[in-house]
Amino acid sequence: MSIIAIEDVAHVCYRAPALEKMHAFLSDFGFVEAAADGEALYMRGFGQPPFLHMTERGEAGFAGFAFRAAGRSDLDTLAAAEGVRVEPLTAPGGGEMVRLYDPDGFRIDVVAGQATAPPLPFDHSPWNSAQTKSRVRQTKRVPAGASHVMRLGHIVLRVRDFRLSEQWYKDRFGFLTSDEITTPDGGVLGAFLRCDRGDVPTDHHTLALVHSPDGAAFDHAAFEVNDLDDLMAGHEHLVVRGYQADWGVGRHVLGSQIFDYWRDPWGNNLEHWTDGDLLTAEDGSRLASVGEAMDVQWGPRASFSI
Repeated sequence: MSIIAIEDVAHVCYRAPALEKMHAFLSDFGFVEAAADGEALYMRGFGQPPFLHMTERGEAGFAGFAFRAAGRSDLDTLAAAEGVRVEPLTAPGGGEMVRLYDPDGFRIDVVAGQATAPPLPFDHSPWNSAQTKSRVRQTKRVPAGASHVMRLGHIVLRVRDFRLSEQWYKDRFGFLTSDEITTPDGGVLGAFLRCDRGDVPTDHHTLALVHSPDGAAFDHAAFEVNDLDDLMAGHEHLVVRGYQADWGVGRHVLGSQIFDYWRDPWGNNLEHWTDGDLLTAEDGSRLASVGEAMDVQWGPRASFSI
């Protein structure tokens, strides 16, 4: 039994010396400003979360991330188990949080009680497939410009000791394994972990852990966009703006998402994705190979390995 069962990932935090430069990139990536002052920048998407990406002024790097708990009672339970306090969350949406550090020193804020933001409108039209014709007597015109980020879907961490980190996250937050990644010699490289929400469908993975004995690092954060048109329009927009493409566009095997990876001005890896798998607790776990983890159903193969 875990201490609590989180509902989702909430936001990611970075540091950067030039908030204006980060603001420009994130706007081109598909975010909208939620709040800003001289020391911090909060960016939201077009959905209801009050913010998804936070940047502190400072030396460039990764600062931490947050999970969303169901409510204050879960924060009290977690705080009592870990010997820490429930603190106010001084960010857009307010709420409260418990701050923890994992075995590699990653900062994790578990938040609850945030006020939602009103969704932001944008133009989009339905798709016609061979089986379903949802758009009738209406032409489809995809607006040029940035994608529309809707929510933060998952994060990936490189950890020094996979089994230690896996147990730490499962014991506290109730994660279930969707796919455990095995190596040709019978070892284990890592796993894709999903939230345990019972019968409520949840993303194939909210957290992925990759064994990295040479050193822990934050790998990437993945943000869901509206659909394939939205992802491709955003891809073209980022190309025109001169940003660094990292990998894509393609469709993963594990999780099935259509993906498109980019680098921000300080080299942080951010992903656009759409059309991912949804599972419930009943779907269980499976073993997968490194090849499946890195392979694509279509699109360019990765030029790097894990």
